[in-house]
Amino acid sequence: MSRSARKGSSWPPQPGPADTVLLRTSKLVKVYRADGVTVEAIRGVDIELAVGEFVAVMGPSGSGKSTLLHVLGGLEPATAGEIWLLGEQVDGLSTAGWAILRRRHVGFVFQFFNLLSNMTVADNVELPALLAGATPRQARNRREELLAELGISDKANAAPARLSGGEQQRVALARALANEPSLLLADEPTGNLDSSNTRDVLRLLRRAHADGQSILMVTHDARVASLADRVINLFDGMVADDARMVPVPRRVNGVGDILELRG
Repeated sequence: MSRSARKGSSWPPQPGPADTVLLRTSKLVKVYRADGVTVEAIRGVDIELAVGEFVAVMGPSGSGKSTLLHVLGGLEPATAGEIWLLGEQVDGLSTAGWAILRRRHVGFVFQFFNLLSNMTVADNVELPALLAGATPRQARNRREELLAELGISDKANAAPARLSGGEQQRVALARALANEPSLLLADEPTGNLDSSNTRDVLRLLRRAHADGQSILMVTHDARVASLADRVINLFDGMVADDARMVPVPRRVNGVGDILELRG
């Protein structure tokens, strides 16, 4: 079932029109201090993500990509600056406030899966939807839909430990999308996958985006980033450039996509 099919219902809560800003940061800073050493992981980052937009974040190791994602999802507090989500300033939320916000509006996909080992695949995928207010039937139907799209319906009653790494990542993605979050944050979702499993994950991300899902994804792979509408490059914790992906007609031995740099 697509996002539009559920509009008008109370679950899940829907963001505004597709031309509105879903996520915005202003002068965002994250500083780590330990043993007298200060590290500025994020330095004055200003970014925007529109409703329904797919943005990839790239950059060398240590550039602040994963830190940015964790701060935007409230997993780590910002040192300074502002975060606005769905028109509300959220950087000052308490730990409990962030937990409620994530439950209702933010889905996470981590590089190392983070599945609940004492629960079955079905329970892992259904839990976020139930926490967001879905009925058991809605959660079950959504789980069946996602696992079928990822080709792992037969793993519903299995424990995560009995799955391959690729299968676990597909379950993690299904879990993140189960409650149809306003924003999906993905941290290197294909970083530990082979080419076959990468294709499966990217296929669902592409499908989710086509259905209107807003996605902010960290990746080091240019092929993965090519799925996005825009690519933001970080360097030393700052935005080095922000490029919009512009599709051009495919030709034999031609270029598939070009980057149109914003001036």
